Amino acid sequence: MQFWSAMATPMILFMTVVAPIWIVMHYRSVRRSTQSLNAEDRESIEHMLETVDKLTDRINALEAILDDDHPDWRAQNKRPQREETGR
Repeated sequence: MQFWSAMATPMILFMTVVAPIWIVMHYRSVRRSTQSLNAEDRESIEHMLETVDKLTDRINALEAILDDDHPDWRAQNKRPQREETGR
């Protein structure tokens, strides 16, 4: 009987504080995992990524042209030379 009386307070605290928070957090994570991008959102993101890739290629081409025509243009603008990402 002494065991149950000693465990009553921790059990009540667990059931009134920890368990509700645990349940809310669990179902919140389940909801987030089931939510995904719809087809329109994915298509939009793909389009944006393609645009970013094209713009990156254009910037690299412009920098190559500037490097050929004006080799010290980076020093004049005091901007560090970007490292290639290997694409």
